[in-house]
Amino acid sequence: MDKSARIYVAGHRGLVGSAILRRLRSAGFADIVVRDRKELDLTDQAAVNRFFAEERPEYVFLAAARVGGIKANSAFPADFIRDNLLIQTNVIDAAYRFGAAKLLFLGSSCIYPRLAPQPIREEYLLSGPLEPTNEWYAVAKIAGIKTVQAFRRQYGFRGISLMPTNLYGPGDDFDPENAHVIPALIRRFHEAKMSGAREVAVWGSGAPRREFLYVDDLADACILLMRVYDGEEIVNVGSGEEVTIAELAEAVRRTVGFEGNIAFDRSKPDGTPRKLLDSSRVRSLGWRPATALAEGLRLTYEWFLAHVAAKCW
Repeated sequence: MDKSARIYVAGHRGLVGSAILRRLRSAGFADIVVRDRKELDLTDQAAVNRFFAEERPEYVFLAAARVGGIKANSAFPADFIRDNLLIQTNVIDAAYRFGAAKLLFLGSSCIYPRLAPQPIREEYLLSGPLEPTNEWYAVAKIAGIKTVQAFRRQYGFRGISLMPTNLYGPGDDFDPENAHVIPALIRRFHEAKMSGAREVAVWGSGAPRREFLYVDDLADACILLMRVYDGEEIVNVGSGEEVTIAELAEAVRRTVGFEGNIAFDRSKPDGTPRKLLDSSRVRSLGWRPATALAEGLRLTYEWFLAHVAAKCW
């Protein structure tokens, strides 16, 4: 993938896609094709085919997806499985049919069994039941992995699949109904700080352990894998460090500067008890995360203040 290659970033306005776009541009790639949802509906097969026929991208970063936290997954299971199946199938098929040299598919660590051995290795895929709170999204992502592998086996199409851990950073979704845990906590603590509230409620017991990765570090891994990796096996990408949700909430509280208390709502679901990826495969290729959690939270909160809070309060 040289600097003159034509590259399509699907989902460039999302958390991952925007980070990939930033990293590509800073690395000197100039011929980058993007379309927002109004310009190109990725669930529309005919529209996707027309786009690929016209633009003929050589490399495709498939970061477009319908995403959300536990609440959104529980409320809209049909939307999550339908839209993600359509998006990924349309883009993978069109990339092959219209001559793309290579495609990178972004999956998710939720593809692994709820009670998978820790740290989670790539071969644990399909070895046990999924976490019920996000199984619809997980099933769609597993189908995406298998689609990429099937196109490689039948047609020789060079598709690869990357499984990131829990992500956060600039460009995240801070919507109170759909946000993942870090943006949800940032918004909740910020609103409490602004209103003078004495307490913030956090879903669950606080006991589950999670691994978090700053999204720009993931983007670096995506570009590296597009350059040097060409295997059928999926590749985990994680920070290698984990915290409890209680520890995370405290870290976000400090970052935001909220001085009240944290109350855990045990009537709400915890989700998977623990999720830590074994990222030795990507590390063997030379990638390392560069952003510690405290620094990543600070940068994310600064972005939130500039792009979200400034428009709301």
